[in-house]
Amino acid sequence: MKKRVPGFILVLILLFTTVQCAKKGMPEGGPVDEDPPKFLRANPENFTTNFDKEEIRIYFDEYIKLDKPSQQIIISPPMVPKPNIMPLGTARKDIKIEITDTLEENTTYAINFGKSIVDNNEGNPYDYFKYVFSTGDYIDSLAVSGIVKDAKLKEPSEVISVMLYEADTSYTDSIVFKETPRYITYSQDSTFNFSLENLKAGTYRMVALMDSNDNYLYNPKKEKIGFVEGDITIPTEETFELTVFKEQLEFEPKRPNHFKGNQIIFGYEGYADPDSIKIDLLSARPEGYRSRIIKDPVKDTLYYWYNTSPGLDTLMFAVNSPETQDTLIARMGNLERDSLMVSTENGDLIKDFKLKANTPIVEYAADQIRIMDMDSTDVPFEAEFDPLLNEVRLKFEKKPSNNYNITAYPGAITDLFEETNDTIYKNMTTKDLSAFGTIIIDLQNIQQFPVIVQLTNIKGEILAEQYSEDRSNFTFNYLNPGDILVRVIFDSNANQKWDTGNYLKKIQPERIQYLRDTLEVRANWDQPYKFSLD
Repeated sequence: MKKRVPGFILVLILLFTTVQCAKKGMPEGGPVDEDPPKFLRANPENFTTNFDKEEIRIYFDEYIKLDKPSQQIIISPPMVPKPNIMPLGTARKDIKIEITDTLEENTTYAINFGKSIVDNNEGNPYDYFKYVFSTGDYIDSLAVSGIVKDAKLKEPSEVISVMLYEADTSYTDSIVFKETPRYITYSQDSTFNFSLENLKAGTYRMVALMDSNDNYLYNPKKEKIGFVEGDITIPTEETFELTVFKEQLEFEPKRPNHFKGNQIIFGYEGYADPDSIKIDLLSARPEGYRSRIIKDPVKDTLYYWYNTSPGLDTLMFAVNSPETQDTLIARMGNLERDSLMVSTENGDLIKDFKLKANTPIVEYAADQIRIMDMDSTDVPFEAEFDPLLNEVRLKFEKKPSNNYNITAYPGAITDLFEETNDTIYKNMTTKDLSAFGTIIIDLQNIQQFPVIVQLTNIKGEILAEQYSEDRSNFTFNYLNPGDILVRVIFDSNANQKWDTGNYLKKIQPERIQYLRDTLEVRANWDQPYKFSLD
């Protein structure tokens, strides 16, 4: 008599057998695919003339996808509206382009895919594939090339669009605000070189744009621009250099807001020398009315303080700059005022010790301030008040490896509301000289004076600077260890600061040259460098 094997045992045997077979047949894996997709063909064919289709198909040997197509793909001349380009989100073996624009007659179009075409699995890019066609009998084949730079940074922070506009009888400089260019290309990633190709002969104007919203139009509030002065005649063998800069916008105040008791905020856009901005109350003033303006140290904001409330629901102000005049209204509320609080900011061997307040300082008494060193010896000092930043700076000779005790007695600071400070004790210690490094720069072949030599960190923030009308040697002491960049500003108008450009006025920014190498500041080390300028 045969015995039957229980069903659950048969199931276990089958599972065991399946796992063993799977193990024996499991692939070991092969080499990682590092090859980009291969172009097979296009319909219509690439470089087609007399083009009249509404759809283009470009075929590859494997599944591909488009990486950041809005940033990578450029069409020159631009089509408005832009064509639909697929795949979007899903992989396929072809690119489908649906043309919704009415194409111009006898025009060569170039669709440059940049690095957007990548294989689906490994993301290997097929770099700078370009599809070209003409609605006329021939393909335009002229080209122009060059390089783009940033006026302030060592290199541009993002890709730059380089554009050509036809310089015909209808051309005006304001075209960059309202019309798309005839030809467009992007600067390449690391070299920032550019090449405009498939151009027709003619006269053009060249503009570079940090086009943050990819609409080929210039927005001065958000974008940088650069330009070549005068016309460009193509064909040409000349190469071009464009420097993009952020324009200095006209001062534009925003609607003021009642922020706290006796304090109104005036925000603004554009450039403003806060010393030149006047804010005057036009509404009726109570007797003894006083006001002060304080600049926010970071934001484009002015704080208008007043000592006595006019008691009105709305206040009217005149806000005047050297170039603008505005009348603004602030709606008032019932808000409490801050009481005086005095804070301190420690200095170092170079920076001054500061007394700062949260309400406007109107008086300071230097005879109510005392500074003593580690030997309990009185240290002479000078007090300097900056009303715009609302701080009192204490200037005194500081020695390395020393301790300083700063005491501000009651009455040292008086604010707009006649409140005075409580006693303030603060200790400040200076580092030993061995904690700092020194950079000695010898500039050679200076073709133009005056110059401003600046040391910046990698982010471009200024650490130290020196101005010279004839000197070529610069010594920077008391530098903290770390990497720095060195740049030289050619101060053509001798105002001891860098000035940006203006597109419509055709003013280029003042030239800045970065020294090629990053320098390392070492503690307790004097490092001399010689640099030759262009």
